[in-house]
Formats: sequence, C-alpha cells, structure tokens
Amino acid sequence: MTTAESGAGVEEGVGLTALMVAAARAIETHRADSLAGDPYAEHFVRAAAASAAWPTRPADVPDGDENPLWGRLGRYFGLRTRVFDDFLLRSARSGVRQVVLLGAGLDTRALRLDWPPGQTVYELDREGVLAFKHEVLDHVAATPRAARRPVPVDLCDDWSGPLLSAGFDPSLPTAWLAEGLLLYLPPEAERRLIDTVADLSAPGSTFAYEVKQGMESPQIRAHPIYTATHHQTGIDLLALFNTSPRPDPATTLTTRGWSTTHTTPFTFTHHHGRGPTPHPHDPLSTNHWIFTTTP
Repeated sequence: MTTAESGAGVEEGVGLTALMVAAARAIETHRADSLAGDPYAEHFVRAAAASAAWPTRPADVPDGDENPLWGRLGRYFGLRTRVFDDFLLRSARSGVRQVVLLGAGLDTRALRLDWPPGQTVYELDREGVLAFKHEVLDHVAATPRAARRPVPVDLCDDWSGPLLSAGFDPSLPTAWLAEGLLLYLPPEAERRLIDTVADLSAPGSTFAYEVKQGMESPQIRAHPIYTATHHQTGIDLLALFNTSPRPDPATTLTTRGWSTTHTTPFTFTHHHGRGPTPHPHDPLSTNHWIFTTTP
C-alpha cells in the first residue's frame, strides 16, 4: 500500500518526523531488550513512499546501535515512548478518563496500551496526518482499546473548539501529552497551547511535554545525530526546529498553581538500565521532559 495518496500529510516537513519516529518504534519493538512495543509502527513506515525503504528491524540498521540515527536517537525515541506510556497509564489508573495527544502524529496508544474501561483518547493533528493514519490502521483492521477520537486541527490556530465539539469535557480531569511537538511550534502558538491546556484542565489533570532548553551550540548542531538523520532520511531537523526565543511553559503553569517536575532522558536511562547515555556536545542533553499536575 505504498502510494503518494496514502502518504498525504506525512511526506514532507514535520510530517516526515512522524514516520521517522514510527520507524524507531518499529525497531524498538523488535529489540530483545525492548522498552516499548508498537505493532502498527512498521505498517506506517511501509505505507509511505518517503519511508518505505527505511529500517524497521534492528538487523536492518547499518552499524547497529552505533548508527547515530537508528541506534542512538532511535533508542531515545524508544525510551521516550516508554516513559510517556507509563505517565498516561498512571494518570488513567488514578481515575483520569480523558487523554489528549497534542500533535499525535502516528501515535497508536489508543490501540496498544492496556486502558481501564471508559477511557477516551483524543488525537489532535493535521487532517492529512490523521487521514494517513486512518487509512493504514483500517488496512490492518486495527481495533482500539479505548474510545479513539481523531480531531483534525492546526495547533498553530485555535484548536479548543474542535476538541470540545469532539466530546471533550473540560469539567473532568485530563491527561495531556505534547511529545515531540513544542520544539517545532512558533513561540506564539506554544503560548496559546499552554494557556489552552491550563484553561481546559479540571482539578486532577496532568500534563507531560518535551522541550529543548536553551540555544544549541555550534558543536551540538554539528553532532552526528543531526547529520546522520539528514543523510539517511532527508530530514533536516535543525531547519525544522523553531529557534525563536521560547516561552517557559513551566513558569506559566506554576503561576497557575500547577506543580512541575523537570527530568532529563538520562534519568530514565538509569532507571530502566538502557537507553542513551550522555555524549560530548550532545543534542539529547538539551532535551527535557516535564511532568505537571493541577492542584
């Protein structure tokens, strides 16, 4: 099912990063020491012309874990998937029945996680991305384990109306996730997104997101993670990142009464016993995972 039409929405720009993460999740799924399994990831990769030749198994990766993209960055994506899986499931098991995935991309958590009864997962992304996802999942007859509600929106615009129209209830606690999103948004859109999350969150809500903190040095920008990604996939991550001065979401949420915990990926590498470890001039050292909770 590799056609130009099937790849609409994911064949260029930031959309390609969704395919890159799907390939990394497919590789992670087949590792002997896998941290997260996604049986649908490989189907997305094979369905789009841009990614059809990318590796989806560890044995397909040139140089194995020494490959800066599919080894090192791929292990980062696998670890990130596991950490945010655990965050969402903890929220759900504490009684939160609404999950909102902001910039959902090719996320399949509505299908692959063991949700409690009555769970609803809202997937917000551009219409073309969600249409591609629907086509692939329909082709493999995938069955969600939660009520899955795709919401086609542009997160640079006002997206609260479409979310509410899809059935979202702001009087109930919500688990929000912005995974691999904020670093691509303009500062104004990021501010609106954080304010909207806060405005729509009832007591007991949680929010996890990923940020890059500070400007990366020339040495970091020259790291093999970036050059290998460009060479092996055509994706120029540095050109996609929005490098305008960033707001500080944690400060905004703290002033509104949220409690905030900052972590780095390496914290979870230590916890799980596998994942990326610090390198000199390391792009992953500027990545932070933030976990917040309403009063």
